[in-house]
Amino acid sequence: MTTPPSIVPLRSWLDPERVFCGWAECHENAFWLDAGPEAASGRSWVGVGEPVSPDEIDQVTLNGGSGDSAEPSRERGPRPGGWVGWFGYEGGARRAGAPSFPSADGGARWMRVLAVVEFDHATSRVTVFSAAGLPGAAAALLDATALAAELRELPQLGGIADPTPVQASARHDASTYAALIDECREQIRQGNAYQLCLTTRFTVSGAVDAVAAYRRLRRGLSAHHGGFVRISGRTLLSASPEQFLEVERGRVRTHPIKGTRPRSADAGTDADLAADLRSDIKERAENVMIVDLMRNDLSRICQTGTVTVERLFEVESYPAVHQLVSTVAGDLIPGLRVSDLLAATFPAGSMTGAPKLSAMSLLHRLEGAPRGVFAGCFGWISPEGDLDLAMVIRSIVIERDHAYVGAGGGITWLSHPPAEVAEVVVKARGPLAALGASVPQGWVDAGPTA
Repeated sequence: MTTPPSIVPLRSWLDPERVFCGWAECHENAFWLDAGPEAASGRSWVGVGEPVSPDEIDQVTLNGGSGDSAEPSRERGPRPGGWVGWFGYEGGARRAGAPSFPSADGGARWMRVLAVVEFDHATSRVTVFSAAGLPGAAAALLDATALAAELRELPQLGGIADPTPVQASARHDASTYAALIDECREQIRQGNAYQLCLTTRFTVSGAVDAVAAYRRLRRGLSAHHGGFVRISGRTLLSASPEQFLEVERGRVRTHPIKGTRPRSADAGTDADLAADLRSDIKERAENVMIVDLMRNDLSRICQTGTVTVERLFEVESYPAVHQLVSTVAGDLIPGLRVSDLLAATFPAGSMTGAPKLSAMSLLHRLEGAPRGVFAGCFGWISPEGDLDLAMVIRSIVIERDHAYVGAGGGITWLSHPPAEVAEVVVKARGPLAALGASVPQGWVDAGPTA
């Protein structure tokens, strides 16, 4: 007879940040899927696990239950026996049949969840779940968690720019990137693509305190899909605003983001920037092309006639940027596995362009180097086959002796190179600042609004 997992509700609220710092200090393979500072809704999860082969994730059967319920399940989320981790871009490109570079930073990495603390921000409830057979009693684990959270004194952090910034190194200088934008436009003129998501990378050398960097990142760039995931010595820190794939009881949704404007401290200027984003012809064209691409992708794995656009051209505002967001959804064909879902949809069209295979092939040549974990996706998969995967954007990947930040933007025929360079600066600045680094000055000088 199988022993069920332990489920222990706590009597009082705990600070997720304190619990996370305690668990991350004690466990190599740890995660925090974070609803953000001062969250008043949604849920966060702090947990630990053991590494597993990505092949195990491919074989997970997706939840094929009825997708007609309007109310989301309260039981969804990472649980013991489920998984937390990420898929890198190159693995997705290879799966899709596109050329790809060998990726030194690990491709896919996943852990099986052993224990997790769930924080329900709407109800102020805290629950600990632990796997059957986990060393030590679940109650003792929870008592120790509560005590550590209450007594722990977290190091004080200044602003996101602390410590004193150093300049990151860039994979492409700004003038080279601008020239690549012109090459993208030429490929579009020739009819080889409609849109290309051109990216680059900024690298910071030296060891990084990943926990401190994530604490700074979440303060400066809070997002509904924040996250810290460390597996076997490699760490992903994310302030992602883009939910890539959500599967709940047979319904799949994707939320492509295309179109960005910086925020302004002046309320009137900020409102004008949002309105400009909403009405900009180039941004709307860029967004709708990816919506059509995602409709096509989902149609490969959804029941006929169920794929719909649930929202189109909505502006979502975050601390650093306004984004233009749409939602595409459909009812899954029963019996699919995670590998089937990824084969149809990954890499995300918002990170490739359209048509997808042609775009990936062109970008392989133009970018000239691997994207790594950036432009991939991360999140959780439940034992029941529900999942929530976010895009790896506005993110930091930490290796033993360096960290990197990827950034880019969608290029169409209407793209203006200086404006696209400025958009890369807007996207890269926050994650780099969390590392105590700044965008190279040549990049800042090249953009008209950076």
